[in-house]
Amino acid sequence: MITTFAAALNAGLRTALEDDPKVVLMGEDIGRLGGVFRVTDALQKDFGDRRVIDTPLAESGIIGTAFGMALRGYRPVCEIQFDGFVYPAFDQIVSQVAKIHNRTRGAVRAPLTIRIPFGGGIGSVEHHSESPEAYFAHTAGLRVVSPSNPADAFTMIRQAIALDDPVIFFEPKRRYWDKAEFDPSAAPELPLDRARVCVRGTDATVVAYGGTVATALAAAKMGAEEGISLEVVDLRSLAPLDVDTVAESVDRTGRLIVVHEAQRTGGIGAELTARITERCFYRLEAPVLRVAGFDIPYPPAKLEKHHLPDPDRILEAVDRTLAA
Repeated sequence: MITTFAAALNAGLRTALEDDPKVVLMGEDIGRLGGVFRVTDALQKDFGDRRVIDTPLAESGIIGTAFGMALRGYRPVCEIQFDGFVYPAFDQIVSQVAKIHNRTRGAVRAPLTIRIPFGGGIGSVEHHSESPEAYFAHTAGLRVVSPSNPADAFTMIRQAIALDDPVIFFEPKRRYWDKAEFDPSAAPELPLDRARVCVRGTDATVVAYGGTVATALAAAKMGAEEGISLEVVDLRSLAPLDVDTVAESVDRTGRLIVVHEAQRTGGIGAELTARITERCFYRLEAPVLRVAGFDIPYPPAKLEKHHLPDPDRILEAVDRTLAA
């Protein structure tokens, strides 16, 4: 079937609700409205307001309540309406949710999934177009993932909900309306923490995740027209990182470019650069390069096209790595 990213997420949530009566959805306007991006459309109508719960506008309260429910055997799925709204809940997530397993020496688990629409590309301002993933990937005790296409959105949300660990589930909001074909009856192609090689290539590896995977694929297509063969890897999991898949690719190509929307300093690209440099130093033909957002607060809508990585910026980095 062909569907949008948002509809695939909706289908994945619906399947999780059907499969396990302990799954509960919580968030601002997710019930009657169906969410600002309509990801939860019609779920309250079909499952009732005790399983698809409209909450007050209080992110700390949402996560704190869900955490308590998770400790009592439920599997809450919380929606943070926009990326920049997660900060009031930051203390709950990093001080309580992430630490409970270690604090109790493994006796208590927190099967809690936190959905966060993230990134730019929709013409919104700060607090609505941010990329806070590095904060959470830095926090021990959390899994952090980001699908890039409808098939992964459908599969990965179900895998996340089924885990006994807390999962931060970043959804690239500018891809909500992207369409692709997928089979909802197919078995998962990969575990939740594995990266995927989307396109094979020989000249350089380009690693991306979330909204920038489509950008990297567009760059690979443009590069092919110029005789440049790029291998594109969709990272999918940000914590833990699937360094093995990336390292195997770099062993083949000898070059690596990491792409993400978040600011360059202290981002996922910095961590991956360090890991690959440590592991593949003698196979690298050039320094690892990063193509990222700039080290500024998110710009006004009219300027975001200059802030977000695009195929031209990726190909400029490719030219630099090939010239090294």
